[in-house]
Amino acid sequence: MEGGPITVKTAHFGNLRKARKRFLQRYKHQRLLSCLAGLYSCRWQRYQRTQTQPGQCCCKVRECVFSPVLAVAFCLSFIFLYLWGEAKNDYDNFDWYNYNKVGTWFLWSMVFLAVAALLFSYTFLLVILALCLMSASQELYLHWSHKIGTLFVLIVSITALVLITIMWNEEWKILRLSLQITAPFFHVIAILIMIFLAWPVGLHAIQGKKKVLQVLILGPYLALLLFLLFVPLGLYSPCILEKGTLGPKPALIGHRGAPMVAPENTEMAFQKTIDFGAVGLETDVTISYDGIPFLMHDKTLTRTTDIEEVMPSAVNEQAAMFTWDSLEELNAGTWFFKNRPFLAMPQLSKADEALARKQLIFKLGDFLKLANQENKLVIFDLYRPPVNHPYRDNWIHRTLQVVQNESGIQPHLVLWLEDRQRSYVQSIAPGFQHTSGVKAPVEELQRRKIVKLNLDYRDMSSEEIRKYAEANITTNLYVVSESWLFSLAWCCGAHSVTTNAVHDLMNVTQPFFLMTPQEYRSMWIVADVFGVVLISLIFAIHWWREIGVFNYPSRSNVSLENGTYNKFGTAPKVGSA
Repeated sequence: MEGGPITVKTAHFGNLRKARKRFLQRYKHQRLLSCLAGLYSCRWQRYQRTQTQPGQCCCKVRECVFSPVLAVAFCLSFIFLYLWGEAKNDYDNFDWYNYNKVGTWFLWSMVFLAVAALLFSYTFLLVILALCLMSASQELYLHWSHKIGTLFVLIVSITALVLITIMWNEEWKILRLSLQITAPFFHVIAILIMIFLAWPVGLHAIQGKKKVLQVLILGPYLALLLFLLFVPLGLYSPCILEKGTLGPKPALIGHRGAPMVAPENTEMAFQKTIDFGAVGLETDVTISYDGIPFLMHDKTLTRTTDIEEVMPSAVNEQAAMFTWDSLEELNAGTWFFKNRPFLAMPQLSKADEALARKQLIFKLGDFLKLANQENKLVIFDLYRPPVNHPYRDNWIHRTLQVVQNESGIQPHLVLWLEDRQRSYVQSIAPGFQHTSGVKAPVEELQRRKIVKLNLDYRDMSSEEIRKYAEANITTNLYVVSESWLFSLAWCCGAHSVTTNAVHDLMNVTQPFFLMTPQEYRSMWIVADVFGVVLISLIFAIHWWREIGVFNYPSRSNVSLENGTYNKFGTAPKVGSA
């Protein structure tokens, strides 16, 4: 009589032990989900998480309010990183600007790049975690520490973009240029992102119970997808060309010589440029107090000489106010190893390093003799001396004396850039190739006898370059040091570029990202078809699972031995149906 109840009770506890074992097994199988929830919400235990029903809001009202903040922080941090990453070509200008403000040389540009990468990586990780949790039907809860971090990213990104807009507004033009190269590839990446988003969107849209909610979820997604499928129709890239239509490789002009392998504006820098096969040499000309034109870019001698050691009391004096005897005493090479002006500087041999450390300030006359000897073009910015300088008013005349009479350079090798007193220069030096730094109508340029344009690369336009070329006016772009930017200049038809990286660009044999229209259309169609098929498959899987749930309601419960347990692995309450 007593054996029966004991057997039933034993069986009941046996089933509970089995259920507990199965529950623990299910918990062990959710280690990845626990890790995701822990990283995003700091909720590492299973009982701390809340599962949402598909189609319902994935977070509470308070979290819904903060979600746009995370989205905006992610987008702005991406824009900051992309803009600053593409601006690598101009890092030396940024560092030089800060040097003038602070007085100490430092690669602040790389600090900005590291900060931008860190900010974007942080928000990118949070967005990925949120999408993964949504795909697993988990309620989103961003931990307060991540909320503070997101606000910090938002504030820093906005501040950085505002500063760039105020202090370096022309750098935004690089976005237009870079998208001409990257837009076709961004299209492919965007399709892959839409495929990734298809899982959480399909889960919550198809299994949603309210039509309004389904429309709110599916509408924006499908509209964006449709836009991405056809956006290539409006994309333009100069590097999408028919075979045989690409022009010759742009000639290279060394910007202050080869400043990545030798101290700028020194004899060694220009000799290296010649050895690398450049067709021209670019420099900056200042006139000393006693009328000797010499090569110097900065207004002072602090950055590129050892004046702090030789004449510490004259550190802030303008370079043009020194006599040539004083300038000859300065070393113009040791700073190169102390400051290291570029991050990607190649390693020098011991002989080259010893030679670089001995470099002196270079005279304009000696520079022109070297160019004439090697049959190289020369182009230079001519700086007007400051007030109270003896050559304040006849600086152009003094420079012409050196160019024409003292150097012996062939006139056709001189690309005369200075626009002031151009008529006078043309009258006494008709053999110069007169060059303008400002775009103008073809008729005006021809009237002024301009044969070459020297333009900022940000003003690059394939249509204008082609228009000027038809009028026998060639175009030089400055300063182009990155390979992708050089590739774009090549595709646009530029005849030459002024560069800091002659040693790198000399090895570029064809433009990067060059493709034919047929190859571009194939990439576009394959990406679109692949995306549509996978997205349709993902939506079909969600629809099939939803139909299966309705047709087989028993799937919501799990039969375990002699007991019945719901889909969450827990037994129903006693007395429940």
